[in-house]
Amino acid sequence: MSSQSMNRRSLLLTGAAVAGGSALAATGVRPAEASVNRASDEVGALITAADSRYRALTTGNNQRYESAPDYIKMIRSAADAERALRDAYRSGKRVSVRSGGHCFADLVCNPDVEVILDFSEMTHVGFDPRMQAFSVEPGARLLNVYEALYKGWGVTIPGGICYSVGAGGHICGGGYGLLSRAHGLVVDHLYAVEVVTVGARGSVRTVVATRERNDPNRDLWWAHSGGGGGNFGLVTRYWFRSPNARRGRPEDLLISPPSTVLVSAADLPWDQLDERTFARLLQNFGAWHEANSAPDSPYRNLSSLFNVNSRAHGALSIFTQVDATVRGARKLLDNYLAALTEGTDLSPRDMSRASGELPHLRRLAEPQELPWLTATRMVGTNNPTITNPNSRGAHKSGYMKKNFSDQQISALYEYMTREDFTNPDTMLVLFSFGGGVNAVESDATANAQRNSAFKMTFQTFWPDRKDDAFYMDWIRGLYADFFAESRGVPLIGDQMEGCYINYADSDMADPAHNRSGMPWHTLYYKDNYPRLQRAKRRWDPGNFFRHSLSIEPTAS
Repeated sequence: MSSQSMNRRSLLLTGAAVAGGSALAATGVRPAEASVNRASDEVGALITAADSRYRALTTGNNQRYESAPDYIKMIRSAADAERALRDAYRSGKRVSVRSGGHCFADLVCNPDVEVILDFSEMTHVGFDPRMQAFSVEPGARLLNVYEALYKGWGVTIPGGICYSVGAGGHICGGGYGLLSRAHGLVVDHLYAVEVVTVGARGSVRTVVATRERNDPNRDLWWAHSGGGGGNFGLVTRYWFRSPNARRGRPEDLLISPPSTVLVSAADLPWDQLDERTFARLLQNFGAWHEANSAPDSPYRNLSSLFNVNSRAHGALSIFTQVDATVRGARKLLDNYLAALTEGTDLSPRDMSRASGELPHLRRLAEPQELPWLTATRMVGTNNPTITNPNSRGAHKSGYMKKNFSDQQISALYEYMTREDFTNPDTMLVLFSFGGGVNAVESDATANAQRNSAFKMTFQTFWPDRKDDAFYMDWIRGLYADFFAESRGVPLIGDQMEGCYINYADSDMADPAHNRSGMPWHTLYYKDNYPRLQRAKRRWDPGNFFRHSLSIEPTAS
């Protein structure tokens, strides 16, 4: 779709975009009274077990999680969502909500689910002139969001690299990516959200909530700024406007990515590593990020993704991107890469194969300057590991405020070099964090982790059900041993800052695996959980939307 046709379409936005916050103050329409524009009343399919599409839609990207619902309801509009929710409620059906299908846990697909409400056909991205904000429907995939915003207006949101993640879950869990050190989390630019809710007696309505201080529904906006998916209702639209933007041209209302970026992708071969060198490399990474995580760091325009792969893979892999338009960009990149390998005698090489979330990025050990959109496409597409829809996977997370301990590095080395572990698609992913993320107060959004230097994902992928027990034992053992000094989880304290809800891990709510005494919701939400509970009590008082990591409403 051309940017011209996208702009024409954006002028025809419908649904509850006709309401919301101060944008409609002059009309006298309160956000809570928002009505759904029936002109956009598209209706999606209802898919039962007799339908040839059923089997493909009873699981997501991770084949570990399966369901056998009575039906899958494809949603195409807010009105369609209202009807679907009303029908499910009246029938007493247990529902789950899906936008893209990348959920890391069983929050969408599990044996208890009777109805899956699937928003993957709601994919529109455009500019809403009444809201003076950019609208994104929940089924839009991240790369499509970036393409539409950038081609149409030269703007973007600082979201993740994986092209096929659905916007619906990514946004309400916080959302971050390679631009977050410069511009904060995705939710730091969230202006409003449209949600279909169900009251205590089954009353279904569509509500628009904004971040405006005088919006009576502001708590619903706040709950979706990091509170996680499937908790409060059915999101049918998000709107974005950066908090410091003044109304005017659309191009001025949201952040602009750099026109060009310097990118580097290299392998650090395992045949160059022993335990001492491995430890120094990890300590270098941690020390650099600890020293450069402040919002005003001169390195805030640099972000890196470091795959500490298992020895079976053959190499560790690191991807780095820096805004090429900032002064001394090449020196910033060179200094960073030199700091990582200092004292190791390691010689980075061109990547030899795909690595975790990274595709095979050839001939980039020598950095290249690329247009931002080109680099975004390059790193976000053609990945045979993280986006394989036929694989099984396990994922665990942690935020780090300070460098690794010797014990943590020792545990990681032991598990990544185990003789009985031969899976190359296994890695600890280290993501640059801090910078602009840490410029925001912990209670400004529901995403509370605002003091970390880098974050981590422990993950492994395998093809066969018969191997589930082996891989689950391996990753649970690694996680427990890595965090042995903090009772098996990333306890919130001086060194660590809990877990990331978008990397949901139901083990954190299981006393058999979380024996720390710190509740799962504290690990994910810190001190923001009681406020999320109050929002839950108001907007989903009957706890209709629930899953293994769902927010519990406060008592009446």
